[in-house]
Amino acid sequence: MSQAYITLNNGTKIPQFGMGVYMVPAGDATKNACLEALKMGYRHIDTAHAYQNERSVGEAVRESGIPREEIWVTSKLWPSEYGEGRTMEGIDKMLERLDIGYIDLLLLHQQVGDYMGAWRDMEKAVAQGKVKTIGLSNFESERLEKV
Repeated sequence: MSQAYITLNNGTKIPQFGMGVYMVPAGDATKNACLEALKMGYRHIDTAHAYQNERSVGEAVRESGIPREEIWVTSKLWPSEYGEGRTMEGIDKMLERLDIGYIDLLLLHQQVGDYMGAWRDMEKAVAQGKVKTIGLSNFESERLEKV
């Protein structure tokens, strides 16, 4: 499979074609689906805290035999994790669940509550090397840009 890439604002290249694991049950179902996708040439897996299958995604990435830097993992924070300090805790827990060293793209699942505090913590996580890139998961990104 030939993979096309999109260049993000920070110069990072993200695989354009990826596999989402929304509604795929945690455990073997997610792990095996990810392993098969990676064998087929997929290099982007999209998960989220709310999907409850980050551990299984991490297992697949670790067991795939593919160098970590060749696999792009996107995950999303849930609004209950938003707020300065609280978001960093959420990121650390996410990293623990995934156990893959870093997150390639971290998104805010919804822009509600203290998403500005969450954004500040996400910026800190980038500076600390825990996360490579950050963003918003839906069309409401215009709302953040206007603040």
